[in-house]
Amino acid sequence: MTVLGLGAMGRALAGSLLAEPANTVTVWNRTPGRDADLVARGARPATSVRDAVTAGPLVIVCLYDHASVHATLDPVADHLRGRTVVNLTTGTPNEARELATWAERHGIDYLDGAIMAIPSMIGTPEAAILYSGSQPAFEEHRQVLDAWATSTYEDADAGRASLLDLAMLSAMYTMFAGFLHGAAMVTADGVSAREFAARATPFLAAMTSAFEADAEIVDSGSYATDGQTLDWSDLSHLVRVSEEQGVDPAPIAMVEQLRRRQVDAGHGGDAFARIYESLRRT
Repeated sequence: MTVLGLGAMGRALAGSLLAEPANTVTVWNRTPGRDADLVARGARPATSVRDAVTAGPLVIVCLYDHASVHATLDPVADHLRGRTVVNLTTGTPNEARELATWAERHGIDYLDGAIMAIPSMIGTPEAAILYSGSQPAFEEHRQVLDAWATSTYEDADAGRASLLDLAMLSAMYTMFAGFLHGAAMVTADGVSAREFAARATPFLAAMTSAFEADAEIVDSGSYATDGQTLDWSDLSHLVRVSEEQGVDPAPIAMVEQLRRRQVDAGHGGDAFARIYESLRRT
């Protein structure tokens, strides 16, 4: 098997494969010198991409971006015919689909993967990698994939793994921004961010239990509620207090804008989850 790309994640992937003595691992990186530790552990260095991809039937790609994947693989497409490419480079769903189409055109079995872990987690059960694209490729190479993380096959649509990955990251970064916005509000009055985190962590963790209920509402398409409505969820006071604290209200102002859009459309009596309708693709 071959690993193309020896950044932090690529080195972790290759290193995990080398932990199994039976594995023959060839490595390549555009910038020389990053393979020294891996070679010392038994990896075979390739002097060119062509030598790397012809070393075995499985080629693992972990590069900088979509453009770098094409720049690396396009010149050796003919040498990849009949092989399997597992692309673990972070990209968008449409980029994964485009690569799957490119691979099919060149007779390459293509599997796209989304890594839900940091490099230090690779090789542990806590790491997770989502896969989509060729199910036969997933099944054939499952032993290799499971050496890295908990492997989950999502769909034949090559873009599905990336879509799920980026959607979860969107939720995560929005949550982090909300926490940091709250921290900015309290530190303006001398409360430390550490103290705020101690208060916010259990509260926010408890609030994630509402995800399932909101998901049921969204999937049902009915936003009728006996609980708190959009009218009673006015967040303009949070915008005001942010401004009073000298803090940019952008994170909460965005949520208030989504709420206001639904209220102005006549849905003030519906559940807060209706802001989904302000976000969804129509």
